[in-house]
Amino acid sequence: MEIKYDISLVIPLFNEVESLPELHDWIVKVMTENNYSYEILFVDDGSKDGSWNVIESLNQQDANVKGIKFQRNYGKSAALQKGFEAAAGAVVVTMDADLQDSPEEIPEMYRMIMENDYDLVSGWKKKRYDPITKTLPTKLYNWAARRITGIYLHDFNCGLKAYKVAVVKSIEVYGDMHRYIPALAKYAGFSKIGEKVVQHQSRKYGTTKFGLNRFVNGPLDLLSVAFMGKFGKKPMHFFGAIGLVMFIVGFGFAFYLGIDKLFIEKTGRLIADRTEFYIAIAAMIMGVQFFLAGFIAELIGRSSSQRNVYLVEKTIDVN
Repeated sequence: MEIKYDISLVIPLFNEVESLPELHDWIVKVMTENNYSYEILFVDDGSKDGSWNVIESLNQQDANVKGIKFQRNYGKSAALQKGFEAAAGAVVVTMDADLQDSPEEIPEMYRMIMENDYDLVSGWKKKRYDPITKTLPTKLYNWAARRITGIYLHDFNCGLKAYKVAVVKSIEVYGDMHRYIPALAKYAGFSKIGEKVVQHQSRKYGTTKFGLNRFVNGPLDLLSVAFMGKFGKKPMHFFGAIGLVMFIVGFGFAFYLGIDKLFIEKTGRLIADRTEFYIAIAAMIMGVQFFLAGFIAELIGRSSSQRNVYLVEKTIDVN
């Protein structure tokens, strides 16, 4: 892993043609004032509004600007993953392209990584300019994420984050997992995670790209992250344990029924007429199924190493 810059900025975007020139100028100003060597990686997630033309134009003006364009819209997680793969800075900073994240926060986040030895520094938009329909679900998700992952951040979903380059090279972001990158980092062994209060700007151009599907996808992704972090490499420990307990319970009922029929109520009702019989059968069958699910998951996990494939249409100065 060759380090070429102090900072790599990975900026996923979708239909942000109005904000890109202003964001670029703002970033350049901050980078120049602090004398950083840097690259700006714009990842165009299948925009249809001319955003890629703007990126090409910015590249002609500034050699630090690089670009990746997806053939279609894959989502923010896919854009971040491709940006992470291409990043060559000692510190990788992610931010949104809608001007709601301030580049002025980057120097302090960079210092926290380099001097305080944090693996990851997450922004916290303590004062938000979003409607209540977005802030209330966000607070609920953040509370649930803290409880499940054990990472005590106030704002998991803040787009403004800084990472040691080793962190982004060690994780894979897919689906909608961008909300829970701190959890992915923790489960990859990077446990020194910090937080910084950052300024939240009101949206200047365009409209939000997040729809109602985040209310469903968010909790499901959180459960996936928690499960994969704890049992991703050892699914048999989860499914096998549940299966074993259920089988023992079912076998216990069956054993009790057998003893009762043979030695206690020899002339009583048939075993098949008793509720305990069906509980025993169901528990043993489900126990075997859980055990087999864990066994199959172990086989798949050990034989599968294929990563997600995202079709890139164009690139600018990206190796």
